[in-house]
Amino acid sequence: MFTTYYYINEKTGVDSAETAGNEEAPFKTTAFAYFIKESSSLKVYKEEETEKGYFEISGAGLKKAKKGGESLKKKAEKQAKAAAQAPTEKVFESLDFSKLKLDDSLEKPVKSKIVKAYDLKNQRVKVAGWVHRLRLSKKLAFLVLRDGSGFLQAVLTGDCALAAVNLTLESSVYLYGTVKPLPEGKSAPGGVELSVDYFEVVGLAPCGSDSFTNKIQENADPSLLLDQRHLALRGETLSAVMKVRAAFLKNIRRFYDEESLIEVTPPNMVQTQVEGGSTLFKLDYYGEEAYLTQSSQLYLETFNAALGDVYCIAESFRAEKSHTRRHLSEYTHIEAELSFIDFKDLLDHIEKLLINVVKYVLEDPIAGPLVEQLNPGFKLPEGPFIRMEYKDAITWLQEHGIKNEEDKEFQFGDDIAEAAERKMVDTIGKPILLIRFPVAIKSFYMKKCKDDPRVTESVDVLMPTVGEITGGSMRIDDTEELLAGFKREGIDPTSYYWFIDQRKYGTCPHGGYGLGTERILAWLCNRFTVRECVPYPRFSGRATP
Repeated sequence: MFTTYYYINEKTGVDSAETAGNEEAPFKTTAFAYFIKESSSLKVYKEEETEKGYFEISGAGLKKAKKGGESLKKKAEKQAKAAAQAPTEKVFESLDFSKLKLDDSLEKPVKSKIVKAYDLKNQRVKVAGWVHRLRLSKKLAFLVLRDGSGFLQAVLTGDCALAAVNLTLESSVYLYGTVKPLPEGKSAPGGVELSVDYFEVVGLAPCGSDSFTNKIQENADPSLLLDQRHLALRGETLSAVMKVRAAFLKNIRRFYDEESLIEVTPPNMVQTQVEGGSTLFKLDYYGEEAYLTQSSQLYLETFNAALGDVYCIAESFRAEKSHTRRHLSEYTHIEAELSFIDFKDLLDHIEKLLINVVKYVLEDPIAGPLVEQLNPGFKLPEGPFIRMEYKDAITWLQEHGIKNEEDKEFQFGDDIAEAAERKMVDTIGKPILLIRFPVAIKSFYMKKCKDDPRVTESVDVLMPTVGEITGGSMRIDDTEELLAGFKREGIDPTSYYWFIDQRKYGTCPHGGYGLGTERILAWLCNRFTVRECVPYPRFSGRATP
């Protein structure tokens, strides 16, 4: 029997009822295709290193498509119902708050952020924010206000309660009222609630079919939520991750300040590669070929002789057509370069950084409770971390029957892919400093071990549940050895004269590393994918909004 397939292409597709759904006119998302066609016969376009073209949707992908399709169906039913009620629905532009009057006899309010209002008990305040939740009854209205610094429960009575029937979720308002301690046995953010005596509407959000809850629906297809990322950021979970992210970056800087590292700002537009040419984003730079940087490491090394130990927090770009849960095309890269150190010094420094920075985040009055909320029972990693050589990891994988990507037994020289790496660290259940990788699978600038020139003084930090979060190495400090590394990788050293000069004008033993901010956050906040740990994810097929 002939099966009719419907096609989905995230890059070229269009989600419209008029879309044919064939190869020439595909849909954009699997959820919309399932919603419109009510068919499980879907083919999705993939473009990866090993395969390119349309492939039949996987079981997991179909499950997501059905879930997203059901969400779209419910949304369409809601909109149809709203349209049917349109003649009696309140007209957005004519909602009236004019009956509210400010009582000038009351004490002048203290203007306050929500987080500071928690300490202003029994005082009259004026707070601003967005209506996060709203519940109405006959004589009372209960409202939760959000301003980014915190949440505030508010109770409205009398004329305020009557006027609140015209409020909508995500409207921006000023609330005037008295901060009161909660009765014993009750709970609310900050342990207080606001008894509102007056409010002003600043920006009234739409109601009806264009309401916020119709734009952002729970359990919607992930691609639809990504289209509405600017609104999804207002949600409690995603905004909590962003606050932990801010605390993490703040405390990374605190640690580096304590260790006397200086922050620098290397360029993002470069004409050299660091991690291989296949993942470079090319651009036309005034008629010359240039790239978005894969890493700031080479430039960081040039600062050592001028400033000593240095670091940067900058965006890096990798053109990997990968849809794994730990890959992004643009990510926040934390990198450091240290001079006059040996390999043990480097490993000790990385371990100290991870333990201390996570400790600072957990001690943060805002981020600490959020980590506990997002990742209940999370424990600060304890040192010393396990230090496992690559060759011993190969033996461990062999002994546990874990195969490589070709479904064969691991051998020395194989690159340990994500799945096997994570299986190992999740089984062991402790952080691992995986060290001494073979020369052939590491970058041209990594220093060889003196006792075994087959391997490098390199390290990957593996954390349970997320895998690799950090990679680093000692750098080659000899000019001839570095030139041999360029030759081995087929790289013309001409454009790297400034990098080679670091070995010519006062070389020294040095090393460094890079941390993927989003991967560390995925571990800290117990997120399934790094896409949940960055404000606006960029990956193959996604550069909006």
